[in-house]
Amino acid sequence: MPSRDLEKWMWSEATRMLDRAERMQRQLLQSAPPGSRRWEPAVDVYETEEHLWVVAALPGVASDHFSVEIQQGVLTLSGQRRLPKAAQAGITHRLEIPCGRFERHLALPPQPLELVLNELADGCLYLGFRKR
Repeated sequence: MPSRDLEKWMWSEATRMLDRAERMQRQLLQSAPPGSRRWEPAVDVYETEEHLWVVAALPGVASDHFSVEIQQGVLTLSGQRRLPKAAQAGITHRLEIPCGRFERHLALPPQPLELVLNELADGCLYLGFRKR
């Protein structure tokens, strides 16, 4: 098989798989009652000599709709993203930003940490921990 044909085949397979994943996501979200939907926010974790930084993507989550807890070395982010009122009344053509309840658990390094930054900005939660 010539390399150009292989590229076209791989691209068409990748596109087909993405289309199938989108259909499955729509079916899953449409079949689940709104209160039972759960999602996990994407998270980046960075470490320097003095700090541990956690950035969680929380698009459209209001500052009073989430909580941050640390228990036994595990960071838990939980809360809810509500659909905008306009989306609740109309027909949904595409739903890519997750909504409903979310929860994410992250094991923290086994060392004493002090929370020095807790800020929600630009759709992200920024947490900074100073290593003690």
